Amino acid sequence: MNSTSSCKYLLQYHLIFVVKYRKQLLVGGLNIDMLKYIKSLERDFEIKTMQSDKNHLHFLISTKPNVSISQIVRHLKQMSTIFIWKNYEKLLLKHFWKEHTFWSDGYFVASIGNANEKTIQKYIDEQGS
Repeated sequence: MNSTSSCKYLLQYHLIFVVKYRKQLLVGGLNIDMLKYIKSLERDFEIKTMQSDKNHLHFLISTKPNVSISQIVRHLKQMSTIFIWKNYEKLLLKHFWKEHTFWSDGYFVASIGNANEKTIQKYIDEQGS
């Protein structure tokens, strides 16, 4: 649990980014460099854990209430795409010859709580007793 002067919070999200066209590019040195670089992008959020498959990344991110998940996604996708093109342009030109892209347009996000819905509902129901 975290806190500020006006609130206590626990905001965690499971994020998934998919490589454009599901290309299996997250392998070898590119994968290692990508994971290290993304970890260095932490600002108003913390990457608690991160794991990759050949064509997608999973993150567990913790953030403050004043930071939206869309801001985090935009920051991570933009900066990592710039980084990967700067360092792996020859490889990427073989796969993305029209534009400098790396990630698919969308993303998956799910909120992760400390308790399930029934526990929270029971807690709220018992507040008036």
